Amino acid sequence: MKKITLYLALLGSVSFSQAQSLRPPAYPLITHDPYFSVWSETDKLTDSPTRHWTGKPQSLEGIVRVDGKAYRFMGAVPTTYKPILPTGESGPYSAQYTTSQPDGGWETPGFDASNWVTAPGPFGDTPDAKTTWKNGAGQSGQIWVRREFTYDGEGDPSKFLLSLNHDDQVEIYLNGVEILKKPDYINDYVYLPLPELGQKALKKGKNILAVHCTSPRGGSFIDVGIVNPITPAALTTATQTGVIVRATQTDYTFTAGPVDLRLNFLSPLLLTELEVAARPITYLTFTVRARDGRAHAVQLYVGESATMATNQGGQEVVTNASLSNGLSWLNVGTKDQPLLQKKGDNLRIDWGYAYLASPGSVGVQLAAGTSEALRMAFIDGGSLPAGQQTTGAAQDVGLGISLAMGNVTAKPVEKHIMLAYDDLYSVQYFGKNLRAWWRRDGKTTMPDLLRTASNDYARLRQTCTSFDAKLRADAQKAGGSQYADLCVLAYRQAIAAHKIVESPKGEVFFFSKENFSNGSIGTVDVTYPSAPLFLLYNNNLAKGLLRFIFDYSETGKWKKDFPAHDVGTYPLANGQTYGEDMPVEEAGNMMILTAASVMADGKADFAKEHWPSLTKWVGFLKRDGFDPGTQLCTDDFAGHLARNANLSAKAIMGIACYGKMAQMMGDKKTADEHLTLARDLAKKWMTMDSEGDHYALTFDRPASGKTPNSWSQKYNIVWDKLLGLNIFPKEVAQKEIAFYLKNQQSYGLPLDSRKTYTKSDWIMWTATMANSNRDFQAFVSPVWKYANETPTRVPLSDWHETTDAKQVGFQARSVVGGYFIKMLEGKLAK
Repeated sequence: MKKITLYLALLGSVSFSQAQSLRPPAYPLITHDPYFSVWSETDKLTDSPTRHWTGKPQSLEGIVRVDGKAYRFMGAVPTTYKPILPTGESGPYSAQYTTSQPDGGWETPGFDASNWVTAPGPFGDTPDAKTTWKNGAGQSGQIWVRREFTYDGEGDPSKFLLSLNHDDQVEIYLNGVEILKKPDYINDYVYLPLPELGQKALKKGKNILAVHCTSPRGGSFIDVGIVNPITPAALTTATQTGVIVRATQTDYTFTAGPVDLRLNFLSPLLLTELEVAARPITYLTFTVRARDGRAHAVQLYVGESATMATNQGGQEVVTNASLSNGLSWLNVGTKDQPLLQKKGDNLRIDWGYAYLASPGSVGVQLAAGTSEALRMAFIDGGSLPAGQQTTGAAQDVGLGISLAMGNVTAKPVEKHIMLAYDDLYSVQYFGKNLRAWWRRDGKTTMPDLLRTASNDYARLRQTCTSFDAKLRADAQKAGGSQYADLCVLAYRQAIAAHKIVESPKGEVFFFSKENFSNGSIGTVDVTYPSAPLFLLYNNNLAKGLLRFIFDYSETGKWKKDFPAHDVGTYPLANGQTYGEDMPVEEAGNMMILTAASVMADGKADFAKEHWPSLTKWVGFLKRDGFDPGTQLCTDDFAGHLARNANLSAKAIMGIACYGKMAQMMGDKKTADEHLTLARDLAKKWMTMDSEGDHYALTFDRPASGKTPNSWSQKYNIVWDKLLGLNIFPKEVAQKEIAFYLKNQQSYGLPLDSRKTYTKSDWIMWTATMANSNRDFQAFVSPVWKYANETPTRVPLSDWHETTDAKQVGFQARSVVGGYFIKMLEGKLAK
C-alpha cells in the first residue's frame, strides 16, 4: 500500500478528481508503434469506442461492478453491422464484373451476364482488393459489377445502411432502380442511409445490386454492401470526474455509485532507456476506494476486441491462453498470419498477436469468446464463462479479464494488467525481415517480456511519473505553460509513429511511418521535423532515423547524387516508392540533421563514418541548392515551386553544416571554404529575396513585381541559431518575426501567403527564431488554441486551417516531435 500512496503523491494529489486546461483533440491510451496505437476521440472515455489512430474501432471495454451493480467506465460498445449483403470488410465474396461497356439493361434483374467474369471482390488496386482493377483499364478505368443476394425479409429497411468505399465516381442500382450516384472518391468505408428508393426496391427473396464505378486517375477501388446496424443495450455509465494527459500516461477518474475509480494508462516510453521504450507493453492500472466509509464488493472487467490484431473486422482469428511462472495471459491473432504481406497507409496489422496479461492468478479470471458473451456474463454474475480458445470473425471475438478487488473501503486498492503486441517481424528491409528491437536475439518471447515488464512495474511507475513532471517543467521553463501542454500532448504521438528495429548490422533503425500522408517508411522530410525530440532525449534514435538513408546510398542501391525521399511504403522498406524526388529538400535535411547529431555527441565520429555520402550531397547543394529549380519541398501538398527561398535557406544551412562538421574533424581548410561560402550565399539570398519589411516566398517575385508582398515561414533558418553557425545576420530572423506577428490568424501563422492553412510543427520552429520569450509565446498561443478547440477529434493533426481550426489533412504523425525544438536551444552549440 506504500507504493499506492507514493504514486498518488507523485501525481501531486490524493484526490480522485482531476482536470487539465488543454482539451486534447484525442487522448492517447496505448502508444507504441504505427500498428499498436489506440486512442479515445471523445472527452469522456465512455462516449465512443476506443480506436486505432486511423479511426477504425479497436475496442477496449471497461466495466466495474459495485455491490452487484454494473457501471461502464471505458469505451462505448461499437455498433455492429449485420450484413444483408456483405462488403469486403467481412471477407471476400464473388461477383460478376466487366470492364467493357455492357449492353443496355445491365443493371436489371433479368439481364444476361453470362459472358461477364466471376471473381472475388472487392475490386481495385489496394491491399484490400481481391481482384485487380486499375485506372485506365478497359473503358478509361470503368468497371461494372453485379451481385445477386437473398434478403430474408427480417429487419426494418428504413434503418438499413449502404456500406460503401469507392474510388472514383460510383452509381448504384438495386433491382434496376438507381438508388445512389456519388462523385469523387473516399479513402475508407462509410455508412450512408439506404435511400427511400432503395428501401422500396428491396424485396424478400432474390435481389440484384449493380454498380458502375469510374476511375480515370489515381487509385481504384469499389465495394458496396447493405447492412443492418445493431445498437448494443445501454448500460449505466460511471461518472467521469477528470482526465489528465501526461507525457507517458493518461489518467481518468470516475465515480461509480459509492466508489471512486482511477484508471491509468502507462506507456513507458522513456527514451533514455531504449530497452524499455522498445517494449510494446502498456500498463493499465486500477485504483479503487469507497467514498462513504463503508465496505463495497468491487469487481473490474476489461474486454479487448480481436480487431486489435486484424486489418478488417471480418478476418478470422484464433485465441490462445497460458498460465505459467506467475503470469496469466491470453492472445489473439489472425488464422492466416499474412506476415508483412500488406503495405500502405490506412491499414492495421493482421499478423502477430495481441496480448492481455495479468501478473499472478489470485482473483484473476481470463477468458476468450464472443465479446457480447464475455460482457454479459460479467454484468450478470461478476465472472467470465469458461473458455480460453475460440475462433471466429474478429469483430465478434474478444479477450476478457476480470479482477476481484475484494471488499473495498476508504483505503485504496490497486491492481494492474498489461496490454501488449508481438508482431514477430516488424519491417522488411531490402528483402530481409527485421525483428523489433526487443526480440532481436530471436529467443525472447512475448511471455518472457511480459514477465520482465511485470517485475519492472513499480520502478517504471515512479520513474515515468518523475520524468513526466520534469518534461513539463523543462518545457514550461523553455516556452511557457501552453508550450508545455503541447509538448506533453506530442510526446507519445511522435514516438508511436515509429518502430525501433535491429538493422542487419546490429544497429538501431528507427523507422517512421507517414501516417495519413502517403504511408511511406523512413521519409527524410518527415524525419527532419520529427528529429528535435530525439536529438533532445536519445541521440542514438536520432541516428537511427538517418542510418538507413546513408545505407541506401552507400550500398549502391540508390545511385543519385542527393538522398532518397524514403525507403519504401510501410512496413516494406525495399526502396523508394514516392513518385518523385525532393533533391534539395532531402540533401539539406540529411546534412543539417547529421550535423545536429554530431554536435549533440560532441564528436564527429558519425559524420566521419558517412563522409563520402555527405561530400557527394554537399556537392549537389553547392551546384543546385541556392536557386532551386521547380521541385517539391517537404510541404509537398502545396505543390511544385521554383526558386523557393525557404528551400534555398535550407541548402545554405546544409553547406554551412558540412563546414561545421569538417571543423569538428579538424579539417580547417574545408571548414573555412564551406562556412565562407554559406555566409556569402546568405548575403546574396538577402539581396535577391528582400521585399521591404520581410523576405519573399520566391526569388523571382520581388524582382518581377508579380504577387507583391508574397511571404513564407523561413523555418529552416532556425538551425543557424541552434547550431551557433552565424551564417545569416540576426536581422533576417528578427525582420521575419516582426512581419509574421502581424500576419497571424486566430489559430496560427499561415505557412505562406498562398493559403491560410498551416503546419504547427513549422510554427514552433519559426517561433524559436524569436529573441524574446514573449514573441515565442505569441506564436504558440494560437497553436494551443487550435489543439484545444479543433472540431476534428483525431490524434493531433499537424496540418490545420488557421481560420477555423479544422484539420486539413494528416493525423497521428511523428512530426509533432518538432515541437521540442525550443527545448534544444542551448543544448547543441556549446
